[in-house]
Amino acid sequence: MAKTYLLEIGLEEMPAHVVTPSVLQLKERMVKFLKDARLDFEDVKAFSTPRRLTVQVLGLADKQADVKKEVRGPAKKIAQDADGNWTKAAIGFSKGQGASTDDIVFKDIKGTPYVFVQTFTAGKTAAEVLTAGIKEVITKMNFPTMMKWSTYSFKYIRPIRWIVSLLDDEVVPVQILDVTAGRVSRGHRFLGHDVEIATATDYEADLASVQVIADATKRKATIREQIAALANERDWQIKVNEDLLEEVNNLVEYPTAFAGDFDTKYLTIPDEVLITSMRDHQRFFYVTDAEDNLLPHFVSVRNGNTDHLENVALGNQKVLTARLEDAAFFYHEDQQHSIQEYVERLKKVSFHDKIGTMYEKMQRVMVISDFLADRFGLTETEKNQLHRAAQIYKFDLVTGMVGEFPELQGVMGDKYAVLKGEDPAVGQAIREHYMPISADGDLPKSKVGAVLAIADKVDSIMSFFAVGLTPSGSNDPFALRRQAFGIVRIVREQGWDFPIRQLEADIQKELVAHDATYNLDFEKQTAPVADFLTDRVKQWFNNRKIRYDIVDTVIKGSRQDIREMFKAADVLNAHQDDPQFKDTIEAFTRLLRITAKAKLDAGDLTVDPSLFENEAEQQLYDAVLELQKQFTSAMSMDDRFKALATLRPLIVDYFEQTMVMSKDEKVRDNHLKQLLTIAQMINVMGDLNQLIVK
Repeated sequence: MAKTYLLEIGLEEMPAHVVTPSVLQLKERMVKFLKDARLDFEDVKAFSTPRRLTVQVLGLADKQADVKKEVRGPAKKIAQDADGNWTKAAIGFSKGQGASTDDIVFKDIKGTPYVFVQTFTAGKTAAEVLTAGIKEVITKMNFPTMMKWSTYSFKYIRPIRWIVSLLDDEVVPVQILDVTAGRVSRGHRFLGHDVEIATATDYEADLASVQVIADATKRKATIREQIAALANERDWQIKVNEDLLEEVNNLVEYPTAFAGDFDTKYLTIPDEVLITSMRDHQRFFYVTDAEDNLLPHFVSVRNGNTDHLENVALGNQKVLTARLEDAAFFYHEDQQHSIQEYVERLKKVSFHDKIGTMYEKMQRVMVISDFLADRFGLTETEKNQLHRAAQIYKFDLVTGMVGEFPELQGVMGDKYAVLKGEDPAVGQAIREHYMPISADGDLPKSKVGAVLAIADKVDSIMSFFAVGLTPSGSNDPFALRRQAFGIVRIVREQGWDFPIRQLEADIQKELVAHDATYNLDFEKQTAPVADFLTDRVKQWFNNRKIRYDIVDTVIKGSRQDIREMFKAADVLNAHQDDPQFKDTIEAFTRLLRITAKAKLDAGDLTVDPSLFENEAEQQLYDAVLELQKQFTSAMSMDDRFKALATLRPLIVDYFEQTMVMSKDEKVRDNHLKQLLTIAQMINVMGDLNQLIVK
C-alpha cells in the first residue's frame, strides 16, 4: 500500500535569496536518496517559507523490492579439486554471497563450466530505510553561507529549531544535535501557534490553520492577485518585477498586500532614484499611470493579516519618506558642483592600491577608446561623443547620490551630465559603460556606449593582470571573468573585428605613446590576457552546447579574432551534417598537414604555372584564381566555406596525380606555394585539424 512521507526542517528565518534554491536542493537530495535506496515513489513535492524547508513524498512504496540475482564465481576447475572436493576458493566465494557450497550450481560459459550462486535480499520496510538515511539527507546539504550555534560544531544555513518526520501517521525517528523529530510544527510567528500534524497528507491544511501558506507557488500567486486587485481598484499600472516578487515571497508566510503614498514633491527626483529607493531598499512595488509616468504611491507586502494595516502603511511611508528626503537633498546638492570638480576629486579616489587612481584609469580608457573608435569605424560625431564620455565617465562616483545609492552609478552620471549640458549621447554612454552587469544582462544600445564599455573592461583586465591580480579557481574578486564575457558579448552583438592578441599589443603601444601606462607593465601579461579572453569565447560556445571539436577549431585559429570565431563556428555548426562535409574536411586537413611543414616565405606565394607537371595542377590553379577574385571582405563566412568546398574534388585529383614533395626543389616549392595559397584561405575558418569527422 502506497504511503506518504513528510520531512519538515524548521529553522530560524533564512535570507530570502537562499530559500528557493535550498528547498530545491532538499528535493533533489530526497529523490536521489530514495532512488539509491531502491524505494519507489510517485512524486516529491516541495514546500518552503522563510522558516521551513519541506518535502512530501507521495506514493511511497511500503518496502524496498526484494532483490534476486545470480552471481558468477570461479571456474569449476578452480572450485573443485581432482576428487570433486570444494576448494577454499569455492568456500570463500559462497560465504561471501551469504550462501554455502550446497547452494552452488554450475553453468557453462563459452564451453567452460563456472560456479554460480543465487542470492536473495529481502527488501527493508520504508520506515527502516528512512530511519537509516534521512539524517544524512538533512545534514549533507550545502549553502552559500553557513553558521554554527550554541556550542555545536555543526554548520547549517540557520539554526534548526524543529523537525517533523512522518510516514503517514507514524513518526520516523531523526535526531540532529538536541532536536528530535516529531509531529509538531510551528505556525506563523505572530498569528499562529504550534500545531500537531496528524498525518503526512494533512501538512498543508494544518499549516494553513495557523496562518502559514506552505506552498511557495500558491503564496506567490496570492501576492500577485492581491497586487492586481489594488491596481484595478485604484486604476494603477503595476509592473510586477519577478525578482522582487520572488524575494518578497520568501520573506513572508501569510502575505497581505497594501498600498502606501509619498509626497508628490519627490517626483522631481529622477524616476530611477525613486524606483531604487522603493524596489531595492524597501522591497516595494512602484506604481505608474497608463502612460508609464511614476505616481506617488507604492505597494508592499506584509507578513500578516489585515489587522491594523493602516498603521503598517503609515510606518512604511515614514521609512520611505526619510530615504526620499535624503535622496532629494543629495540630488540638489550634487548639482551645485561642476563635472570638472568631480573629475578632479577622482585624482584622490583609488581604483586599486596596486594600480592607481580612478582618474588614471580614466586617462587610460580615453586612449583605448579613441584607438577603438578608429578601429571600429565610428563617425566623427561618434568619436567626439566617445572622447568626451571617456573624459568624465566615472565622475558620478564621487557624488552624494551615488554615495547613498551605489547601484545608481552610471545612471546618475547620465542624469547629471545631461543636466550640465552634455550631449545626451555622452550621458547614454556613461550609463551604458557598465553593461552588461551580469552574464546575460542587457548590452549597450549605442555604439558610443559599446566602445566605452569595451575600453573600460579591457583596461580593468589588463591592469589587474599587470599587477598579478588574476582570477584563480572560483576566486574572482574583481569580476574580471564577467567583464571579459561582457566584451565577448558586445563584440558579437556589434559584429566588430577583434583579433585579441593584435589588439592587445596595439593598445599597449598606444598607452606607451600617450604616456598613459602610469608605471604599469602591461607587456609581461600579454599571453595570459589573450588566453583569458579566448576562454570566455569558449565559455560562450559551451553555454550554447556547440560541439567541442568545433569550438577547438575556431578557438585555435591563427588570428584569434572573436568575430571570425563566431562566424566560423556558425558555419561549421550549420554544415556539419552535409553529405560531403566529411570528405571536404578530410581534403582540407590533408592539405593543411602538408603545408604545415613548408619552410617558405608566406609573403611570397607566387605560383609559376610553367612548372606544372599535370592537368590537375592547372585546374586547381585556375579554380583558386577565380575564388581569390570572389574573396572580398564583403563575402560572408558561409559563402567562403561553400566556395572552398567546391575545391574538394580538385584537391583530391591534385593529390592523386601530383608528387608534392618532388626531388626537384623548384617544382616542390611551386607545389607548396600553390597549396599554401589555399591553406591561407582555409585558415580563416580556424584550425580544421581539430575537427573530428566520421
